[in-house]
Parts: sequence; C-alpha cells; structure tokens
Amino acid sequence: MKLSIIVPVYNEEKTLEKIIERVQKVDLGKISKEILIINDGSKDNTQEVIEKIKKKYKNIRSFSLERNQGKGAAMKIGFQNFTGDFVIIQDGDLEYDPEYFKQLIQPLIEGKTKVIYGSRLLGEISGFNIPLHYYGNKFLSLFTRLVYRQKITDLETGYKMMAREVIKSFDLKSNGFEIDPEMTAKTIKKGYKITEIPITYNCRTFEEGKKITWRDGIIAAYTLLKYRFFN
Repeated sequence: MKLSIIVPVYNEEKTLEKIIERVQKVDLGKISKEILIINDGSKDNTQEVIEKIKKKYKNIRSFSLERNQGKGAAMKIGFQNFTGDFVIIQDGDLEYDPEYFKQLIQPLIEGKTKVIYGSRLLGEISGFNIPLHYYGNKFLSLFTRLVYRQKITDLETGYKMMAREVIKSFDLKSNGFEIDPEMTAKTIKKGYKITEIPITYNCRTFEEGKKITWRDGIIAAYTLLKYRFFN
C-alpha cells in the first residue's frame, strides 16, 4: 500500500525542507510514501529548495505553476497525478505534525472509514494563536452541521486523509482556499461519513506567513451553500 502526500507551496523557502524531512521520517511500516510538491508560482527561492530536496530523496515528484493560482489549483494538480491508495495534504509550513499520519491512516487500513479528518478542536485545544481563526472555524463547522446534517468539528483542518476512490470521484472546481469546504461538501453529498481524530496544531501568525483571512471564511460559507444545492 502507498500513501500519497500532496504538498502545495507558495513562498515557503524557509520551512519546506524541514517539513519534508519530518514527512520522510514518519515510519508507516509496510506502507510506502510518495510526495508530490506543487509550486504555486512562488516568488522566493522555493523552486531552488524543491530541486535540492529532489536530489536528496527519490520518492518526490514536483510540478510548477508559472503564476500563483491558489492552493486549490495546486492541490488539483496533485490529485490528478498521485498514485497511492490513500492521499493527504501536507502544508509546506510547520503548522501540522506529520507524525499524525500513523493515527490518521490506521482506520483507513482497517476499512473502518474512507475519509478521516485530523480535528484541532477535539480534545485539548491548542495552537490557535489567532482567535479569529478559531471562532471562524467553529462557526463554519456548525454551519456545515446545519446545512449538511453531518457532525463535524473542524471543517478547515489541513489534515484530510482519503481513500483513492473518494478523491478520484470528485470534480473539484475551486482554485483558492475554498477547496476545503468544497471537498467536505462533496464528500458528504456522495454519502461518505467523515471520521475525526484529535490532533494538535502550531498556528502561524500573519507575520510568519499565515495566508488565510476573514474573507476566506465568508467565501467558505458561500461555497458550502453553493455545493449543497449545485454540483
């Protein structure tokens, strides 16, 4: 079995090499890993870092967009090209700990679920040093429950792991951060149950490179409504 790890990056020269090292160190036993790095038109030295990493590791493929198109556009490149049995998104910063791959993938291997989210709001809440993101995410998760009738605590989590058949069944449209609510909406509409496990989280500040703002929350709510009634 194989886990495909899709890494969309934009101006992550300072953290990319370190997070890839962390991903490579995760021991998944007999499950192999492939890493797909998609450079979303970075304007710093991210591409140079990617080339350096590729010389070090043989399980990495990379793709590059000529101009910045958004996280969703980069993720879709990864979804079109991965070869694993399971797939997960890994941001190019240091907010999420790849060691959670072990816990996320186990229910998938055991056939208990086909979709699992790492929830930052289950159990001990930590890492949300930007209160707006915490309360915004709580609102969106509640909104999802009301609109889609499925309990979910962390709509915006970056750790969404899915079986190959699930992600390949989607016709994803979004190019920006709204791809997360679109994926959740289409997962639920196709009848897949979302299982959640608790994870911890090291939230960046805007000064450190955080890119999501309150405007993305409004777009997320609109996206949830749109895909509730349209494809």
